[in-house]
Amino acid sequence: MIMSATTTFDAPWGTSLKLMTAVSVSILGGVALIGLFSGPRDSWLWWLGMVAMPLLVLLGGACFAIRGYAIDNRTLLIRRPGWQVPIDLRELRSVEANPAAMRGSVRVFGNGGLFCFAGRFRNRPLGPYRAFATDPKLAVVLHFPERTVVVTPGEPERFVDEIRQRSSTAD
Repeated sequence: MIMSATTTFDAPWGTSLKLMTAVSVSILGGVALIGLFSGPRDSWLWWLGMVAMPLLVLLGGACFAIRGYAIDNRTLLIRRPGWQVPIDLRELRSVEANPAAMRGSVRVFGNGGLFCFAGRFRNRPLGPYRAFATDPKLAVVLHFPERTVVVTPGEPERFVDEIRQRSSTAD
């Protein structure tokens, strides 16, 4: 039976994300402040490299932050500021909560800690996967025929139950 109501889940930040974001914001903000108050004031190249670029990196990272997750019928929505990434659940093969899923991962392409862990990653147990994560200890692994996706909702077991209720093929 397919449910029609949207169910939402928060995306709590884990300690590692809080730490990495704080360090990144401090470094990028510090570089921008140094750029504002020192160096050649008439050099556009200085302003671009020392002020604009660090602030653009911060703004870009904030735009891709993960605000939460929603399940609407057979679609998982990754909520971002001002937009959502849809993931069709119709071909889902299995779903499991696994707090160790991201352990030992290598980032292939993506964001490794500025407001989220998102992008393409790889580790030995999962192989290549796409992550939309804020706290790796809350990992839920979704297996599809052609890909694997990892999300980190605030209530992993309830999230898994909700996905299973909405998908007749997921384990």
